[in-house]
Amino acid sequence: MQFAVPAEHYDRFMGRYAPTLATALADTAGVTSGMRVIDVGCGPGGLTQELVRRVGAGYVAAIDPAPQFATACRDRLPGVDVRDGVAEKLPWADGEFDVTLSSLVLGFMSDPDQGVREMARVTRPGGTVAACMWDTTAGGMTMLRIFWAAVRQLNPDVEGERRMAGTAEGDIAERFRRAGLEDVTSGALTARADYSGFDDFWEPFTFAVGPAGQYLTTLTGEQHARVRRACRSALPEGSFTLDARAWCARGTVPASASD
Repeated sequence: MQFAVPAEHYDRFMGRYAPTLATALADTAGVTSGMRVIDVGCGPGGLTQELVRRVGAGYVAAIDPAPQFATACRDRLPGVDVRDGVAEKLPWADGEFDVTLSSLVLGFMSDPDQGVREMARVTRPGGTVAACMWDTTAGGMTMLRIFWAAVRQLNPDVEGERRMAGTAEGDIAERFRRAGLEDVTSGALTARADYSGFDDFWEPFTFAVGPAGQYLTTLTGEQHARVRRACRSALPEGSFTLDARAWCARGTVPASASD
């Protein structure tokens, strides 16, 4: 799935979780000064910005299939090697990076296993690969859980985002093992976002960002209103903060192809 919305719309919908999630993922991957790192599926640059803060723009590369996101990342973070392209065919040589990361992307890849293999390929022997996806299977991503629960009041059979790659506990780790990564560990990351009020929560859904926003565009006016009312009833008055859980995994590229 390729996002067609402006970067600013993504910022308001999902990018607001990036500061806390990016820090957690970079910590899990052990990103520190002196490393060369890459952000696969960088979007407008939420995780990329955290990587630049840690290692400097000249040591960071990034790639995204949405040209408007790649452009936004390039404009926001001068000096980063930002390219247009897909995770399944990364335009870098074998072993170029110490750490390869991917945040909230695995479920949108056309071939997630191939994407993981490519992430491993561009990482040096002994280097680290790490990825995360929202927990939309067990409901740990609160914002999306509230939305899809409201939708299921209209249509109980709607799948939502529960079947996407990486959204179930342990799924990313299993994909890492299939790709030949070693010392694979898995766990959960916690992020959060602040909202000034219900309108700040609801309006970004109307931007048609991701599966939730796109599903909203398929509803009639009355159905749209019913989903909005159900979301409104699930949230407090005034400003609020929502927590979000992401499943994550990290693994090590084998020391040699024969390992």
